[in-house]
Amino acid sequence: MQSDLGWAGCTAVERDPQRVSGAWVFRGTRVPVAALFENLEDGISMTEFLALFPGVELEQARQVLEHAARSSAAALA
Repeated sequence: MQSDLGWAGCTAVERDPQRVSGAWVFRGTRVPVAALFENLEDGISMTEFLALFPGVELEQARQVLEHAARSSAAALA
């Protein structure tokens, strides 16, 4: 899902072909954006996710979820 959301417009993430195989990651970390969606789908709470990935900040995770929601809504319009 997240590969089609135009992540370049989300300031909470970055991509470098030399890191994590070029996957979108939370800015300043090596944590893939996909990890957030996978963990939430598995029933992990946001608090648990942040504890599992201490480099990710709550505001970054919120920005990613908001960006995904906006992108999904735009795709349905």
